[in-house]
Amino acid sequence: MNVASLIKLIAATAWVVFFGLIVIVVLRASRNKNVKGVVTITLVVLAGAIILSVVSAGLVFIQPEERGVVISALQPAGYRPVPLQPGLRWVIPFFENAVIYPISRQTYTMSIATNEGQVQGDDSIAARTADGQEIFVDASVIYAIDPAKVVGLHIDWQDRYTAELVRPLARGVIRDVVSQYKVEEVVTSKRVEMTTKISADMQKKMEDNGLSLVTFILRNISFSPEYAASVEQKQVAEQQAQQAKFVVEQRRQEAEQARQVAQGQADAVVINAQGAADARLLQADAEAKALTLIEGALRNNDNLLLYQYISKLAPGIQVMLVPNNNPYLMTLPSLPTATPAPAPTATP
Repeated sequence: MNVASLIKLIAATAWVVFFGLIVIVVLRASRNKNVKGVVTITLVVLAGAIILSVVSAGLVFIQPEERGVVISALQPAGYRPVPLQPGLRWVIPFFENAVIYPISRQTYTMSIATNEGQVQGDDSIAARTADGQEIFVDASVIYAIDPAKVVGLHIDWQDRYTAELVRPLARGVIRDVVSQYKVEEVVTSKRVEMTTKISADMQKKMEDNGLSLVTFILRNISFSPEYAASVEQKQVAEQQAQQAKFVVEQRRQEAEQARQVAQGQADAVVINAQGAADARLLQADAEAKALTLIEGALRNNDNLLLYQYISKLAPGIQVMLVPNNNPYLMTLPSLPTATPAPAPTATP
């Protein structure tokens, strides 16, 4: 409780006491009792109540978040040009009175939701885009009274500035700016730009009327049911196209993978074939060199081939029979002649 309120309370108490004393005086007078002392007290209380009432009527306490506009019968314009600043202030009783205005931040919300905004029910802003689509905008305007212009605000709007200034001004600016953009720009690429333009236009118009814009908040944008259905169909089609593109890319990657596997297998076959060919060439070269050596050995020793042939026969062979009509492939060496065993002799 501030000083001005306390004095008003004391003054009201003094008036209650005064009327109570009057009742006592009347009762004592009706009983023929002495009322001189009570009358004196009553007059003193009356004087105190009057003084306190006059003082309380002239004292005004202004909170730090407030400013006071003084309506004065003593001023030619009917008001003081300078507002009352925070603190305990004095106005001339019964000739001046102070109207208090808050300069702290205030919020005005316009929403499609029933209980979110200052107006019950759907209070969203219906606006038309540049391509003729209807959208519904939810927005909040955070603003404050300019302390230096509070007197002018009182003269122009009094306490109607919220309903008759902030609300229609915000709705008008939003509709004007939205009409400059296509519906796809409003919800995607140019939403930030649109919000910035709304803030700039609204700030200028509010400053002309004694208010300052703190922040404009674009809460939500909704569409008509027909456009919302078409947007949903478009999104479904885009998702299907993306899915088809993904499938095609997946198939391409699988085909590329199969091609690389086949190429690797083909390269492996070529490498194996090349290795086999190189090995065969090395083997043939080795065989050729071996034959060359054999040829040189046979040229210097004719019996070497016959010796190799005989060495391949089973060991212990003494006689070999061949068809009589076949010529010998080579001259056989002389085989040792078997010596017949001696005949047994009879013993007498």
